[in-house]
Amino acid sequence: MNPHAGAVATPIDPVKLDRLAEVAVKIGLQLQPGQDLVLTAPISALPLARRIVSHAYKAGAGLVTPIFSDDEITLTRYRDAPDASFDRAEAWLYEGIAKAFEAGAARLAVRGDNPMLLAAQDPSKVSRANKATSIAYRPALEKITAFDINWNIVAYPTPEWAKLVFPGEEEDVAVAKLAEAIFSASRVDTEDPVAAWKEHNASLSGRTAWLNGKAFHALRFTGPGTDLTIGLADGHKWNGGAETAKNGITCNPNIPTEEVFTTPHARRVEGHVRSTKPLSYQGTLIDEIAVRFEAGRIVEANASRGADVLNKVLDTDEGARRLGEVALVPHSSPISQSGVLFYNTLFDENAASHIALGQCYSTCLMESNLSPDKIAAQGGNSSLIHIDWMIGSGEIDIDGINADGSSESVMRKGEWA
Repeated sequence: MNPHAGAVATPIDPVKLDRLAEVAVKIGLQLQPGQDLVLTAPISALPLARRIVSHAYKAGAGLVTPIFSDDEITLTRYRDAPDASFDRAEAWLYEGIAKAFEAGAARLAVRGDNPMLLAAQDPSKVSRANKATSIAYRPALEKITAFDINWNIVAYPTPEWAKLVFPGEEEDVAVAKLAEAIFSASRVDTEDPVAAWKEHNASLSGRTAWLNGKAFHALRFTGPGTDLTIGLADGHKWNGGAETAKNGITCNPNIPTEEVFTTPHARRVEGHVRSTKPLSYQGTLIDEIAVRFEAGRIVEANASRGADVLNKVLDTDEGARRLGEVALVPHSSPISQSGVLFYNTLFDENAASHIALGQCYSTCLMESNLSPDKIAAQGGNSSLIHIDWMIGSGEIDIDGINADGSSESVMRKGEWA
């Protein structure tokens, strides 16, 4: 029986959409029988959310709890709410989510928000609301960044996002094009996407094994507008593709993913760097970012667009001006070669090597279950935020620096050397 029989015509291929939901549950989460799931999504992504719930229960999920957001409700707050509202967040909700994670629940987020939703809103209110949410969300975020649980992020082609990626197209055409780009990047445009993901994970595992064998002291990025040396945390470990969470479940946190990544040393970053793609952050587009680091800390920051929001983000806390992640992605990655600018970090970060401001991943350290003080001693950063932005391109070279100062080519013109 065709599960999609009688469905209303849609520009989104229902077979591939169902495959994406299946991959999210079976590869992204590897959801276990009896395991609960916390699912978040924009209300406009309801068709994918429904399929995810179906596959989750077919996999034996105990209880799936969906939490939806809505762009119009978000904008209504900025239009009508009193000023004091922007210093508050739903702490009770995030505390409940953290408790669900403590009890063994998995986490799945569907992305599809309008990247420009808050572009016309007061930057001060946007910053205050983001900071309040970051503080409230921290108990749950720590469970994710420490990999206590299996988690995953996938995307759905919502109309407002599609029209931004493909301007000038009719809505249905734009949605159809974005859907196909998502399906291709997520490897669900094949007959056996589960097998495709297993092969891809094996390739990324080979890259991490090579980098872990080298154990570089630092990486140096050079190219137009960039000469940046990023020290790597003591006892750092490279990860990429499938990873095993502390609950023993192997999952793929990001679908799609083309990166291998590790934890920088928060106090050993020097030089200047320029972004190579725009950053979409909480409804604001930040473009042409240029920053300078001294002793690991950003001391100068500029952007041609969204500079006010960028600088307010950097003032979130002391760790917001330091790095929590460095990731390597070849310029020839499928997402880069597609030529599509997604205005969505989940995709754009997989088109180029990138860095992240803020919270580090403790799973990128060789020793496990380290205390916060020990993580900091090894160079790991702590912050309320974790924001990736792209610094790689076909013009960027990367060298691995050894402890004795000698160097070795890692990437040339954006490709593995």
